[in-house]
Amino acid sequence: MATYKTYDTVGRREDLQDAIYDISPTTTPFMSTIGRTKAKATYHEWQTDSLADVNLANAQVEGADATSAVLTPTTRVGNYTQISDKVIQVSTTDDVVDKAGRSTETAYQLSKASAEIKRDMESILLSDQAQDQGNNTTARKLGGLASWITTNTVDTAGGALTEDMLKEAVLKAYNSGGEPDVLLVSPANKQVVSTFAGIAEQRYQAPKSSATTIIGAADVYLSDFGSVSVVPDRFLSNDYSFVLDPSMASVAYLRPFKSQKLAKMGDSEKHLLNVEYTLVVNNESAHAMMSDET
Repeated sequence: MATYKTYDTVGRREDLQDAIYDISPTTTPFMSTIGRTKAKATYHEWQTDSLADVNLANAQVEGADATSAVLTPTTRVGNYTQISDKVIQVSTTDDVVDKAGRSTETAYQLSKASAEIKRDMESILLSDQAQDQGNNTTARKLGGLASWITTNTVDTAGGALTEDMLKEAVLKAYNSGGEPDVLLVSPANKQVVSTFAGIAEQRYQAPKSSATTIIGAADVYLSDFGSVSVVPDRFLSNDYSFVLDPSMASVAYLRPFKSQKLAKMGDSEKHLLNVEYTLVVNNESAHAMMSDET
Protein backbone atom coordinates (compact mmCIF):
# COMPACT_ATOMS: atom_id res chain seq x y z
CA MET A 1 0.00 0.00 0.00
CA ALA A 2 1.43 3.41 -0.96
CA THR A 3 2.35 5.85 1.80
CA TYR A 4 0.08 8.89 1.97
CA LYS A 5 2.22 12.07 1.75
CA THR A 6 1.80 15.81 2.03
CA TYR A 7 1.68 15.96 -1.75
CA ASP A 8 -1.58 14.05 -1.62
CA THR A 9 -3.20 16.12 1.13
CA VAL A 10 -5.96 18.56 0.24
CA GLY A 11 -6.65 21.55 2.53
CA ARG A 12 -3.17 22.21 3.86
CA ARG A 13 -2.95 25.68 5.44
CA GLU A 14 -0.36 28.11 4.07
CA ASP A 15 2.65 28.92 6.23
CA LEU A 16 3.14 32.69 5.85
CA GLN A 17 5.11 34.66 8.43
CA ASP A 18 3.25 37.56 10.02
CA ALA A 19 5.98 40.03 9.09
CA ILE A 20 7.29 42.10 6.19
CA TYR A 21 11.03 42.50 5.77
CA ASP A 22 12.19 45.72 4.12
CA ILE A 23 15.85 46.74 4.34
CA SER A 24 15.54 49.93 2.28
CA PRO A 25 17.69 52.60 4.00
CA THR A 26 15.64 55.15 5.93
CA THR A 27 18.15 56.91 8.19
CA THR A 28 18.54 60.63 7.46
CA PRO A 29 21.79 61.74 9.20
CA PHE A 30 21.75 65.33 7.95
CA MET A 31 18.23 66.10 9.13
CA SER A 32 18.91 64.27 12.39
CA THR A 33 22.12 66.25 13.02
CA ILE A 34 21.01 69.82 12.32
CA GLY A 35 18.31 71.78 14.13
CA ARG A 36 14.59 72.16 13.55
CA THR A 37 12.72 75.45 13.44
CA LYS A 38 9.48 76.96 12.15
CA ALA A 39 8.81 78.98 9.01
CA LYS A 40 5.93 81.46 8.79
CA ALA A 41 5.96 82.24 5.05
CA THR A 42 6.80 80.52 1.79
CA TYR A 43 9.98 82.61 1.67
CA HIS A 44 11.76 82.12 4.98
CA GLU A 45 14.39 84.77 5.73
CA TRP A 46 17.17 85.43 8.22
CA GLN A 47 20.14 87.78 8.57
CA THR A 48 23.89 87.24 8.55
CA ASP A 49 26.72 89.50 9.61
CA SER A 50 30.46 89.51 10.17
CA LEU A 51 32.97 91.61 12.06
CA ALA A 52 35.36 93.99 10.34
CA ASP A 53 38.80 92.71 9.43
CA VAL A 54 41.47 92.93 12.11
CA ASN A 55 43.16 96.34 12.00
CA LEU A 56 46.85 96.12 12.84
CA ALA A 57 47.09 99.92 12.53
CA ASN A 58 44.58 100.52 15.33
CA ALA A 59 46.73 102.96 17.34
CA GLN A 60 45.22 106.32 18.32
CA VAL A 61 46.89 109.57 19.31
CA GLU A 62 46.31 110.52 22.90
CA GLY A 63 43.67 113.22 23.20
CA ALA A 64 42.64 112.99 19.55
CA ASP A 65 39.02 113.59 18.50
CA ALA A 66 36.88 110.48 18.10
CA THR A 67 36.38 109.36 14.52
CA SER A 68 33.34 107.29 13.60
CA ALA A 69 34.04 103.89 12.12
CA VAL A 70 32.47 102.78 8.84
CA LEU A 71 29.46 100.69 9.80
CA THR A 72 28.07 97.94 7.59
CA PRO A 73 24.49 96.61 7.53
CA THR A 74 23.48 93.01 8.00
CA THR A 75 22.86 90.78 5.00
CA ARG A 76 19.32 89.52 4.52
CA VAL A 77 19.04 86.06 2.96
CA GLY A 78 16.31 83.48 2.60
CA ASN A 79 15.11 80.23 1.10
CA TYR A 80 11.81 79.14 -0.43
CA THR A 81 9.71 76.39 1.12
CA GLN A 82 9.16 73.23 -0.89
CA ILE A 83 6.18 70.89 -0.74
CA SER A 84 6.83 67.16 -0.87
CA ASP A 85 4.00 64.64 -0.79
CA LYS A 86 2.76 61.10 -1.42
CA VAL A 87 -0.78 60.05 -2.24
CA ILE A 88 -2.03 56.55 -1.48
CA GLN A 89 -5.33 55.03 -2.55
CA VAL A 90 -6.56 51.70 -1.17
CA SER A 91 -9.82 49.95 -1.92
CA THR A 92 -12.27 49.55 0.95
CA THR A 93 -12.19 45.79 0.49
CA ASP A 94 -8.41 45.60 0.69
CA ASP A 95 -8.47 47.38 4.04
CA VAL A 96 -10.73 44.79 5.65
CA VAL A 97 -9.37 41.49 4.32
CA ASP A 98 -7.00 39.65 6.64
CA LYS A 99 -3.35 40.12 5.63
CA ALA A 100 0.00 39.14 7.08
CA GLY A 101 2.45 41.67 8.45
CA ARG A 102 0.14 44.68 8.87
CA SER A 103 -3.15 45.61 10.48
CA THR A 104 -4.57 47.53 7.50
CA GLU A 105 -3.15 48.28 4.08
CA THR A 106 -3.79 52.01 4.54
CA ALA A 107 -1.75 52.20 7.75
CA TYR A 108 1.08 50.22 6.17
CA GLN A 109 1.18 52.33 2.99
CA LEU A 110 1.08 55.59 4.99
CA SER A 111 4.05 54.39 7.03
CA LYS A 112 5.96 53.60 3.84
CA ALA A 113 5.03 56.97 2.34
CA SER A 114 6.38 58.81 5.38
CA ALA A 115 9.73 57.03 5.14
CA GLU A 116 9.89 57.68 1.39
CA ILE A 117 9.26 61.41 1.80
CA LYS A 118 12.00 61.64 4.44
CA ARG A 119 14.42 60.00 2.02
CA ASP A 120 13.41 62.51 -0.65
CA MET A 121 13.89 65.39 1.79
CA GLU A 122 17.37 64.26 2.84
CA SER A 123 18.48 64.03 -0.79
CA ILE A 124 16.96 67.40 -1.72
CA LEU A 125 18.40 69.21 1.31
CA LEU A 126 21.91 67.98 0.48
CA SER A 127 21.73 68.62 -3.27
CA ASP A 128 22.94 71.55 -5.37
CA GLN A 129 19.36 72.34 -6.36
CA ALA A 130 18.89 76.08 -6.88
CA GLN A 131 16.04 77.80 -5.09
CA ASP A 132 13.03 78.76 -7.20
CA GLN A 133 10.06 80.88 -6.13
CA GLY A 134 7.79 78.99 -8.52
CA ASN A 135 4.55 80.19 -10.10
CA ASN A 136 1.07 78.95 -10.94
CA THR A 137 2.47 76.07 -13.00
CA THR A 138 5.92 75.52 -11.47
CA ALA A 139 6.56 74.16 -7.99
CA ARG A 140 8.57 76.16 -5.47
CA LYS A 141 11.98 74.69 -4.74
CA LEU A 142 14.36 75.21 -1.85
CA GLY A 143 18.06 75.81 -2.35
CA GLY A 144 20.03 72.70 -1.33
CA LEU A 145 23.10 72.78 0.90
CA ALA A 146 25.56 72.43 -1.99
CA SER A 147 24.09 75.57 -3.59
CA TRP A 148 24.56 77.58 -0.38
CA ILE A 149 28.21 76.96 0.45
CA THR A 150 30.27 79.38 -1.64
CA THR A 151 32.94 80.80 0.69
CA ASN A 152 34.71 77.70 1.98
CA THR A 153 35.02 75.36 -0.98
CA VAL A 154 37.68 72.90 -2.04
CA ASP A 155 37.50 71.74 -5.66
CA THR A 156 38.94 68.25 -5.99
CA ALA A 157 39.05 68.67 -9.79
CA GLY A 158 37.54 65.29 -10.43
CA GLY A 159 39.97 63.47 -8.18
CA ALA A 160 39.49 61.37 -5.09
CA LEU A 161 39.07 62.94 -1.66
CA THR A 162 42.38 63.28 0.19
CA GLU A 163 43.33 64.14 3.75
CA ASP A 164 45.00 67.36 2.62
CA MET A 165 41.71 68.45 1.02
CA LEU A 166 39.87 67.70 4.25
CA LYS A 167 42.44 69.67 6.25
CA GLU A 168 42.03 72.62 3.88
CA ALA A 169 38.24 72.52 4.23
CA VAL A 170 38.35 72.33 8.03
CA LEU A 171 40.87 75.19 8.13
CA LYS A 172 38.68 77.40 5.94
CA ALA A 173 35.58 76.81 8.05
CA TYR A 174 37.53 77.40 11.27
CA ASN A 175 39.17 80.60 10.00
CA SER A 176 35.73 81.90 9.02
CA GLY A 177 34.53 81.44 12.59
CA GLY A 178 32.80 78.09 12.34
CA GLU A 179 33.17 75.25 14.81
CA PRO A 180 33.00 72.29 12.43
CA ASP A 181 32.60 68.94 14.13
CA VAL A 182 30.84 66.77 11.53
CA LEU A 183 32.18 65.42 8.25
CA LEU A 184 29.25 64.19 6.16
CA VAL A 185 30.28 61.84 3.37
CA SER A 186 28.81 59.27 1.01
CA PRO A 187 29.39 55.59 1.91
CA ALA A 188 32.10 55.34 -0.76
CA ASN A 189 33.90 58.41 0.58
CA LYS A 190 33.53 57.09 4.14
CA GLN A 191 35.78 54.21 3.14
CA VAL A 192 38.28 56.68 1.68
CA VAL A 193 38.31 58.74 4.89
CA SER A 194 38.93 55.56 6.90
CA THR A 195 42.42 55.42 5.38
CA PHE A 196 43.41 58.92 6.57
CA ALA A 197 46.21 59.17 9.11
CA GLY A 198 44.18 61.51 11.30
CA ILE A 199 41.52 58.91 12.09
CA ALA A 200 41.35 58.30 15.83
CA GLU A 201 42.85 54.94 16.73
CA GLN A 202 40.29 52.65 18.33
CA ARG A 203 41.48 50.11 20.87
CA TYR A 204 39.32 47.44 22.42
CA GLN A 205 40.41 44.97 25.06
CA ALA A 206 39.90 41.50 23.68
CA PRO A 207 37.90 39.32 26.10
CA LYS A 208 39.65 36.05 26.91
CA SER A 209 36.52 34.02 26.29
CA SER A 210 35.82 35.21 22.75
CA ALA A 211 37.54 36.28 19.55
CA THR A 212 38.80 39.82 19.12
CA THR A 213 36.49 42.20 17.26
CA ILE A 214 38.30 44.15 14.57
CA ILE A 215 36.92 47.62 13.96
CA GLY A 216 37.50 48.90 10.41
CA ALA A 217 35.43 52.06 10.38
CA ALA A 218 36.39 55.70 10.70
CA ASP A 219 34.26 57.33 13.39
CA VAL A 220 36.31 60.35 14.48
CA TYR A 221 38.86 62.43 12.62
CA LEU A 222 41.29 64.32 14.82
CA SER A 223 41.78 67.69 13.13
CA ASP A 224 44.04 70.49 14.32
CA PHE A 225 40.93 72.31 15.55
CA GLY A 226 39.09 69.54 17.36
CA SER A 227 37.47 66.17 16.77
CA VAL A 228 35.27 65.75 13.70
CA SER A 229 32.69 62.97 13.62
CA VAL A 230 32.70 61.12 10.31
CA VAL A 231 29.10 60.38 9.35
CA PRO A 232 28.12 58.38 6.25
CA ASP A 233 24.93 59.37 4.45
CA ARG A 234 23.41 57.01 1.88
CA PHE A 235 21.57 59.88 0.23
CA LEU A 236 24.62 62.08 -0.32
CA SER A 237 26.15 62.13 -3.79
CA ASN A 238 29.71 60.89 -4.23
CA ASP A 239 30.45 64.30 -5.77
CA TYR A 240 30.25 66.18 -2.45
CA SER A 241 31.53 65.98 1.10
CA PHE A 242 30.56 68.53 3.75
CA VAL A 243 32.37 69.83 6.81
CA LEU A 244 29.54 71.04 9.02
CA ASP A 245 28.87 73.12 12.08
CA PRO A 246 25.44 71.59 12.91
CA SER A 247 24.48 74.52 15.14
CA MET A 248 24.51 76.75 12.05
CA ALA A 249 21.87 74.93 9.97
CA SER A 250 18.31 73.72 10.43
CA VAL A 251 15.18 72.56 8.66
CA ALA A 252 12.33 75.08 8.91
CA TYR A 253 8.81 73.65 8.63
CA LEU A 254 5.97 75.80 7.34
CA ARG A 255 3.69 72.76 7.51
CA PRO A 256 4.93 69.70 9.41
CA PHE A 257 4.08 66.16 8.27
CA LYS A 258 0.32 65.70 8.05
CA SER A 259 -1.95 62.97 6.69
CA GLN A 260 -5.43 63.85 5.52
CA LYS A 261 -8.20 61.86 3.90
CA LEU A 262 -9.22 63.22 0.51
CA ALA A 263 -12.75 63.39 -0.89
CA LYS A 264 -14.26 59.96 -1.46
CA MET A 265 -14.86 59.27 -5.15
CA GLY A 266 -15.87 55.63 -5.02
CA ASP A 267 -15.23 52.36 -3.23
CA SER A 268 -11.76 53.33 -2.02
CA GLU A 269 -10.03 55.71 0.38
CA LYS A 270 -7.44 58.24 -0.80
CA HIS A 271 -4.96 59.80 1.63
CA LEU A 272 -2.55 62.67 1.11
CA LEU A 273 0.62 62.83 3.20
CA ASN A 274 2.62 66.02 2.75
CA VAL A 275 5.12 68.40 4.33
CA GLU A 276 6.29 71.94 3.50
CA TYR A 277 9.82 72.82 4.55
CA THR A 278 13.03 74.64 3.68
CA LEU A 279 16.72 74.63 4.53
CA VAL A 280 18.13 77.33 6.80
CA VAL A 281 21.88 77.88 6.53
CA ASN A 282 22.43 80.39 9.33
CA ASN A 283 25.77 81.48 7.92
CA GLU A 284 27.25 79.52 5.05
CA SER A 285 30.78 80.49 6.10
CA ALA A 286 30.46 78.22 9.12
CA HIS A 287 30.63 75.21 6.81
CA ALA A 288 32.89 73.94 4.04
CA MET A 289 32.37 71.78 1.00
CA MET A 290 34.61 69.54 -1.05
CA SER A 291 33.15 69.16 -4.54
CA ASP A 292 33.75 67.51 -7.91
CA GLU A 293 34.92 64.32 -6.22
CA THR A 294 35.31 60.98 -7.96
